[in-house]
Amino acid sequence: MQKSSGKAWDQVWIGANIATMVAGAEPYGNIRNAALAVKGERIAWIGPAAAAQSKAAAQGLAAQDAQGLWMTPGLIDCHTHLVYGGNRVEEFEQRLCGVTYEDIARAGGGILSTVQATRAASHDELHRSAAVRAHRLMSEGVTTIEVKSGYGLELDAERRLLEVARDLGKELPVSIKKTFLGLHSLPPEYTARRQDFVSEVSGPWLESLAAAGLVDAVDAFCETVAFSLTETERLLEAARHLGLRAHVHAGQLSDMGAAELAAKWGALSADHLEYLSAAGARSLAAAGTVAVLLPAAYFTLRQQTPPPIASLREAGVPLAVATDCNPGTSPCTSILLALNMACTLFGLTPEEALSGATRHAARALGALDDIGTLEVGKAADIAFWRIERPAELCYGLGANPCAAVVHRGKLRAYDGRRINR
Repeated sequence: MQKSSGKAWDQVWIGANIATMVAGAEPYGNIRNAALAVKGERIAWIGPAAAAQSKAAAQGLAAQDAQGLWMTPGLIDCHTHLVYGGNRVEEFEQRLCGVTYEDIARAGGGILSTVQATRAASHDELHRSAAVRAHRLMSEGVTTIEVKSGYGLELDAERRLLEVARDLGKELPVSIKKTFLGLHSLPPEYTARRQDFVSEVSGPWLESLAAAGLVDAVDAFCETVAFSLTETERLLEAARHLGLRAHVHAGQLSDMGAAELAAKWGALSADHLEYLSAAGARSLAAAGTVAVLLPAAYFTLRQQTPPPIASLREAGVPLAVATDCNPGTSPCTSILLALNMACTLFGLTPEEALSGATRHAARALGALDDIGTLEVGKAADIAFWRIERPAELCYGLGANPCAAVVHRGKLRAYDGRRINR
């Protein structure tokens, strides 16, 4: 039970089962037959339903009957490429006919085909398509989405992607974290000037975008088909000089030491990690870097080597789960499907998976002090579910039991069946 903040309440829900997702003795941080009160944009009180009734009455506040719904923190999709032009369904067909991801990339397809479509798209076109994807995630209880650039690969186009991400956060009832994925792929115009591109991305591009308030963190695809350790390190060093945090695409296709590099520079997260040594896992743990698992990409690429979950557990690395929503390797806009895949493909327990889309996802964004658990003082980002137990969120395929969503204290979605408002 948590004590009152001493402030008056604006609203209170009584008769809920609450999965606070606070780490502790109770699975999922469960509190049954509980109540939760909100003041403004913050959680003001959590405790037994019986105690909340009298406290609400003393304030002249009508309690809202949650009717046994489960409440969780709003879900967090901590790795997406939500804003892009076109699609890559043709490559999906090619892969099913035996062409590998690496072969497609080396032939000028893959990321570069999306770059071409993205550069040709206007701000409004990019905004419309990204908003559709955002709404799909939001319908499944997502209240925070990380959005990467990386499909422009020229300054103006990268700025346009980040501006779309910023505008989505202003216009939709969802929080957006903006990541400059400057080192995603080498654009054709820099084929003979590779180091010039790395210098531009790590220098004037990053400085300009950061000065415009468009960058919360940076990212790089550190891989044999993308950028080297040395090239990635230049971006991470530049980000640190500007006071920006970092993520690293690491170990998706090979283990070239990208996880260790992410740990060296104190990255918030290392993402993918299908190829990771025990030493790499220990490095992540020592640095407090979160392992972000992306099972939908693993599934789409039909990979055969899952992340070494046992090594990550043994080392004590926090495990987050995200959709990796992108047009090529993970055309996924369902966080609930990603949770199921994390369990069925990678062997996470449902509690680990749900922690990965709440508490550990918040940690991967450097935002655990504000979101990721239901605790007094934190943002009132709450998802209501018509389920019998929290594990059900990892169980259904194609099901969406989300009944309502509160973002920053305001009800933003409601499934039409009775829940007092």
